[in-house]
Amino acid sequence: MFARLKFLARLLYWPLKPLVQCKIVAANPQTGTSDQPLFYITKVSSATDLATLMRVCRQLGLPAPDDEVQLGNVRLPRTLYLENPKTLSGHQHPSIALQIGQQMLQAHLDQAQNAQLMPVSINWGRAPGKEASVKAIIGEQAAPNWLQKMFIVLISGRHTLVQFSNPLSLQDMTTKYGTSRDTAHKLLRLARFQFYRQQLAATGPRQPDRGALFNALLGSPSVRQAIEEEAAQKQIPPTAARQEALLLLEEIAADQRESTVRVGDRFLRWLFSKLYTGIQVRNNEQVRDLAQRGHEIVYLPCHRSHMDYLLLSYVIYQQGLASPHIAAGINLNFWPIGKLFRRGGAFFIRRSFSGNKLYSTVFREYLTQLFRKGYAVKYYSEGGRSRTGRLLQPKTGMLAMTIQAMLRGIDRPVTIVPVYLGYEHVMEVGTYLRELKGLNKTKESAFGILKAATKLRNYGFGFVNFGEPLSVNQYLQQQVPDWKSAIDPLEPAKPEWLNPLVAELAHQIMLRINQSAAVNSVNLLATCLLSAPQQVMPEQQLLTQMSLYRRLLLQAPYHPNVSFADGEVSDWLRHAQRLQKVQIEQDSFGTLVRFAPHDQVLMSYYRSNISHLFMIPAILATALLRQQYTATQLQQLCQQLQPLLEQELFLQPQHLHSYVEEILLFMQQEKLIFVEPASAEYHLNLQNSAQLELLANLADGMLQRYGMVLQLIADSEPMERDVLEQQAHQLALRLSTLHGLDAPEFHDKKLFVTLINALKDQGYLHVDAGHKLRPAGRFAALEAAVYQLLPATVSASIRQIGASTES
Repeated sequence: MFARLKFLARLLYWPLKPLVQCKIVAANPQTGTSDQPLFYITKVSSATDLATLMRVCRQLGLPAPDDEVQLGNVRLPRTLYLENPKTLSGHQHPSIALQIGQQMLQAHLDQAQNAQLMPVSINWGRAPGKEASVKAIIGEQAAPNWLQKMFIVLISGRHTLVQFSNPLSLQDMTTKYGTSRDTAHKLLRLARFQFYRQQLAATGPRQPDRGALFNALLGSPSVRQAIEEEAAQKQIPPTAARQEALLLLEEIAADQRESTVRVGDRFLRWLFSKLYTGIQVRNNEQVRDLAQRGHEIVYLPCHRSHMDYLLLSYVIYQQGLASPHIAAGINLNFWPIGKLFRRGGAFFIRRSFSGNKLYSTVFREYLTQLFRKGYAVKYYSEGGRSRTGRLLQPKTGMLAMTIQAMLRGIDRPVTIVPVYLGYEHVMEVGTYLRELKGLNKTKESAFGILKAATKLRNYGFGFVNFGEPLSVNQYLQQQVPDWKSAIDPLEPAKPEWLNPLVAELAHQIMLRINQSAAVNSVNLLATCLLSAPQQVMPEQQLLTQMSLYRRLLLQAPYHPNVSFADGEVSDWLRHAQRLQKVQIEQDSFGTLVRFAPHDQVLMSYYRSNISHLFMIPAILATALLRQQYTATQLQQLCQQLQPLLEQELFLQPQHLHSYVEEILLFMQQEKLIFVEPASAEYHLNLQNSAQLELLANLADGMLQRYGMVLQLIADSEPMERDVLEQQAHQLALRLSTLHGLDAPEFHDKKLFVTLINALKDQGYLHVDAGHKLRPAGRFAALEAAVYQLLPATVSASIRQIGASTES
């Protein structure tokens, strides 16, 4: 039987080449050895499948699947099949996989044997299918006959997904369960279940009929009630209110088409090959495992650029996972992009739901339906693109609706996957700077896209780092053990604990995004050069500083999920030069590196992408440059400032105390500081103080903002909040002029709002009966600690300008 199949597969090997194009997802491919031979197991005994597997294995350097393997005293085919294809009459012969599986297990009674069995799933096309479609007849058969298989190859051959799973040790299987027929059955059941999970994760659930979906949503109790209230409020017939609800659904709902996703994948593959040197993806295996275990996946990425929509969806699809439904701003629903996005899986959301109960009810019900049917969903918790490069404070509306959907009784476990997106060039960074300077936001349009297309060039690398997943079910169980008592299958619940829980959950997600930051050539160069006087450095000094920072992040790691671009720092500099991010100049003393004059301010955006990784080291460097501290005093200083840093930068090392210890140890090993035995205080090594000064400069803007706000409160208490925010912004503008701090985030109004909130949350401020802010708790101690870290000239300017503001 296997000889005949092998003959047909070899016969079809070359004719299939122009018809079959494979996307390969290999979890942990192993080549096998003489003492650990490798076997494959697939779903169907098919010459077409075997020929395809032969080509893929040759490409990956794996053993040929059409070989036979000597295992003990028996010679067995390398590839097993769970079932045989049907004949044209519909009859199906039984498979011999059970007998071969038992022979494999029995051969492992000899403990010297340790063969590996690797499941290989071959999916012809990735359409989830719809009722009454052609593919439902021929494309989704479990074991199609040869005629059906011919049509499958012709229709879907160029969209084939081949997935290699982790191999299973047959020796372990034999040791645990024996070699009986039941054990062989168990082995085949494991493979069958793995294939089912992989196919569901790759295709997603079936797409519903759009009209039937709308009718079901309009017939739900909550939407019916909202329609009745809309009719009563506007004094219109219920049919007219129902028509309004239907129009809202048309505005909101995605119309995902597999054909659009497939064409989009091809287009994006071509586009990204032109735009990017490469796309680096990290920690993707854990996401694939969650999807294959049946979890409802909610992707929550940071939002840097409009490119985020395309890049993350492309990467997810390339990982062998179903393309998610994407929450997109209503501003992107313009011709012709809106229709393309909708067919690619986008559903559109307005900026505000306030005052429109019908809209909020319809949208919430639609989102609940997506979760209930098992679609992966992607939305941006920041609500909009970051203009400064830092994470924005999260908007919690979509997250609250996700929790409310769970309170409708969703059976599947829901897992949130934070995603860090990083770029070496963001297309919109120039417009961000103009908006921060007060210009109006440019409205998205087809003309704007065409204009942007004329400026496309090589943007370097893109980075997609999947963060540590967060199980919402487990989180709810930990925070609210009786949360299931609030489940109501008909109406969206809003228990008292919902809002505070959602706020803390959103904060935890943002922390996990920053824990997965990507360090690359551009953001590390920006971190170094923007700290230097006049933003220029000798090349060797720059490379030395870049190497120092890289070693710091490796030897005193902020988090294990932080990633680094490939290559050495000298390679990073040359790469940035090719991207035209830096200028190289020669003089009689050597080589100088600087940013182009028009790029100096723009580069602060990229520095902000990773500023949280260096903030604690920079504060320690600042403290050590000002005076001598003991290790205990430095720990206390970091403990005092960390809650404020966490609110603004979403900065939370896994263990702050040990993190500070590792940084100080690193500084000692690099001979930046040393400990005076008599006093146990840290002292500077003056020979290397320049490196420490450059590191300390990274905290200047942050500490000066803290000093401004604290000084204004101390001088003008009690103070109305809006007045404090306005005066702090004006003071920042003045200081940026006096001290050359030309970084957009330094005087960003949103950062002052965040700082004031953090001071309130940590008990440094309280609101009196007149709704004014007053110092409280350890306010004076915090003010003293911050002013110890500020340069004398800056602290004098703050006090002088603050006093004039008060008068």
